[in-house]
Amino acid sequence: MIEYLKLHINLSSFLLGFILILISCLGYYSFGNQKPVLLSALDNRIMDTMFKIRGEQPISDQVVIVDIDEKSLKKLGQWPWSRNILAQITQNIYKNGARSLGFDIFFPEKDRTSPAYYFKNIDQSIADQIPGTILSKVLENESLDYDLLFGQAISKGPSILGYTFLPKKDKLKSDDELPFPSGMIRLRPDHVKFESLSLIPAYRAIINTPAVATAESEGFLNVFVDESGTIRQVPLMMIMDNIPYPSLALETFRIGMKIPSLTLHASSKIKRPKTALLGIHIGDRFIPTDSLGQISVNYRGPEKTFRYISAVDVLTMPSLPIIKNKFVLIGSSSTGLFDLRTTPFSRGIPGIEINANIIDNLIKSDPFTYDIFTEIGLTYTLVFGGGLILCLILSVLGPLAGGFGAILFFLGALTWNYYYFFLNNRFVGITYPMISCGSILLITSIFNAFWEGKTKKFVQKAFSHYVSPEVVSQLIKDPKTLSLKCEEKNLTILFLDIRGFTSISEKMTSQDLGNFMNNFLTLMSQLIMKNEGTVDKFIGDAIMAFWGAPKDDPDHAFKAVETALQLKSELNHLHKTYKKSSFPDISVGIGINSGIVSVGNFGSNERFDYTVMGDNVNLASRLEGANKNYGTTILISEATKNIIKHSFFYRYIDKVQVKGRKEAVNIYEPLSKGSLPEDILNEVKTFEKGIKAYQYQNFHKAYRIIKALHKNHPSQLYQSYIDRIKDCLESLPSDQWNGSERRNGLPVNKLSTK
Repeated sequence: MIEYLKLHINLSSFLLGFILILISCLGYYSFGNQKPVLLSALDNRIMDTMFKIRGEQPISDQVVIVDIDEKSLKKLGQWPWSRNILAQITQNIYKNGARSLGFDIFFPEKDRTSPAYYFKNIDQSIADQIPGTILSKVLENESLDYDLLFGQAISKGPSILGYTFLPKKDKLKSDDELPFPSGMIRLRPDHVKFESLSLIPAYRAIINTPAVATAESEGFLNVFVDESGTIRQVPLMMIMDNIPYPSLALETFRIGMKIPSLTLHASSKIKRPKTALLGIHIGDRFIPTDSLGQISVNYRGPEKTFRYISAVDVLTMPSLPIIKNKFVLIGSSSTGLFDLRTTPFSRGIPGIEINANIIDNLIKSDPFTYDIFTEIGLTYTLVFGGGLILCLILSVLGPLAGGFGAILFFLGALTWNYYYFFLNNRFVGITYPMISCGSILLITSIFNAFWEGKTKKFVQKAFSHYVSPEVVSQLIKDPKTLSLKCEEKNLTILFLDIRGFTSISEKMTSQDLGNFMNNFLTLMSQLIMKNEGTVDKFIGDAIMAFWGAPKDDPDHAFKAVETALQLKSELNHLHKTYKKSSFPDISVGIGINSGIVSVGNFGSNERFDYTVMGDNVNLASRLEGANKNYGTTILISEATKNIIKHSFFYRYIDKVQVKGRKEAVNIYEPLSKGSLPEDILNEVKTFEKGIKAYQYQNFHKAYRIIKALHKNHPSQLYQSYIDRIKDCLESLPSDQWNGSERRNGLPVNKLSTK
């Protein structure tokens, strides 16, 4: 393996990739513990996709939402309702045994629909017309003060009122506007102070009107969206005036669980202006948070994941068993009240469901945790390890394999992150290593293309004049093949030679001969290369070509025979052109054979050719020469015919024993790719009958058949058989005679009396 890498690795490409890996690691180190906004946004998008892939999850079935929905608004009127209605809803919830009741709404102003409010603020001119005793009785009647009525209802059960923090400074801050959560808050370790915590700070609070603020506890309603407008992380604690305050969801859970206190766990090991929060102990549960006191919400699903009860049903139905021992939240899903938020599952989920998800996370102790230290270690591992593997692939196999490797790396990293981290409620970002490896792939590929492009153009320009485009392409793809190595392959070889070239050349000047040969060889070689053949070499007036190398081609035999027929047809067209140019008519012989040959670069260390060698090459050359004996243009071996089978129409010619071979070879003449005219087809069939009779030594019958053919269709082929049959009739062959013909035309094993 090491030797293979030494031989094939592109060191410049690998070195560049390694430098890019180091740059990526240094870049990530420069971020410290705070990722750039863009990376966080991309990590969040990946997490959103994972939520959707995972799909809806089972809930604890301990959270119920009392919904101020369209149905309730239609029956009870527009919001806000008179607080005597809310008082009745609250009482009914308590009667049905709720564990705790959280209001995902708050009441900073007095109820202006309350009769008490009306009479207190009545115009003096109208007040003067009302008897004082009646007015005083109205003002003293608590049932007509809806705020007081609502406050009394709230105070009779385990309720938590919501309020909101304002982070920006203004001139409206008042010491009287302080929320009062009931739980005791402790901080560990003891030497850490509340003011040093890195919680999200608030400037002032907008709290509930005093008459309503009678709940057992209070919790803030603040949630924060990220850059994409999605709510992913929600604070469980915020800080104002160096005092930490719990959220509505946290307090609703704490009250429902009857836990009197919360313990905040901070870290004093991290050196920063503020001390990071590690998590919150709630009874026997430890809920990890980020340094700002936030949890990443483990959303159970899209809208309506939790149990909903219409507020009007709570008001009108005395018995609601579904509420018993449940954490109840009051809020709204009505579009008209504009409390719709964006989560990874949906762009229009009611805000109350976010608090429902948080409570459910606390019940099951499974919120997502963001482990920055795991992310740091994983990022360095993926950037360095994945980058090195990618560099090796790029430098050894090239950009296509590198791109495929990068895709596998991305899919593997995402799959591992999903199954190992996400499904175990851990959020670990992997955007940076994916961007880093993608950058390594892109930059290294551009570098290779830029620096190697000149070399490839030089090789292509220089070698295209000497070898076929396929060989040039192979050299460009893998220059290391330019060596004295060869391999055995099954190919098809073609030889083409001009007949009577010596007499033709004697009739032409050297300049005309040069023009003639250049024109002829160019046209023939272009046709060969058009059919994906490799022009091996020009041997005087001959052309040697082959199919199946350097590029593998399962149709090598078919393309060779098809090319031969096209060459024959093209030659007929050339005759018309040659007559106009005073060039002589020419005929050619083409021999084709298929089989195992040695193919590669042969020669010396200083000079070599990409060519083929072997007995099957020699046979193709012999077949080309054999055309002179039969008056044919194209002869192919039985091996070639057996490969392409019925793709062409052939005529059996003879069985010959060529020089250098012990076994005789059947040879054929391809006549057409398609069907033949009826008269030619009949002639071929008649000839085959004569050949069959000849090979079975029925020489008299063979003589009559072929003699008749020659009379109607004179040809050198028929005359050659007539001569051979006459010889056999004069002197019968030996018992070992097999009907084959030697290269010089004499029968094999014939006992001649001459």
